[in-house]
Amino acid sequence: MALSESISQRLTQGAHAMDMALTEQELQRLLTYLAALIKWNKAYNLTAIRDPLEMVDKHLLDSLSILPHIDESPLIDIGTGAGLPGMIIALMRPTLAVTLLDSNGKKTRFLKQLAAEMALSQVTVVNDRCEQHSGEYGQITSRAFASLADMVTGTEHMLSSGGRWLAMKGHVPEDEISALASTIRLETTPALRVPFRADARHLIILRRN
Repeated sequence: MALSESISQRLTQGAHAMDMALTEQELQRLLTYLAALIKWNKAYNLTAIRDPLEMVDKHLLDSLSILPHIDESPLIDIGTGAGLPGMIIALMRPTLAVTLLDSNGKKTRFLKQLAAEMALSQVTVVNDRCEQHSGEYGQITSRAFASLADMVTGTEHMLSSGGRWLAMKGHVPEDEISALASTIRLETTPALRVPFRADARHLIILRRN
């Protein structure tokens, strides 16, 4: 489906405000994702957000905000839903091995189809619960997952030596941080810059002690 020029401009302006100059190829990849999300959302209810401009702000730009904190080690995005932030990271980092995991079959079908259509050979889509999935990753991301303690408990078997958890949150969840096991260390809580959004956004970065 063709997207309006206002959507493309919104995405470009938002990225610019985050000090990201999107190449034409990156812009087209993100717009291809957005068009597919809008199309599939009509039948599969992948996201409660229906307005394309709101999708740009709350899904694409929000996911892009984590990019400065992503390194080159294999990444798994747990509870990825419609691929947020994992698919957006993969579109921007085409050499990075990205695994997208969700227990919702409709959402993983969407992601598998999209990965095939866009020839994203570095993307693996897994329909499973994180506790059941085996693998080794240097980066474990989440955007709309449960508490930090639940995230760590459900995925620690996947974290490689020296790896990090990167959990996207609103305000810094001091109560969740204090509930973490003594074996887990809070590294930093950088604020995420998300244009056009008034609510607070932070990244909670954790490591093993």
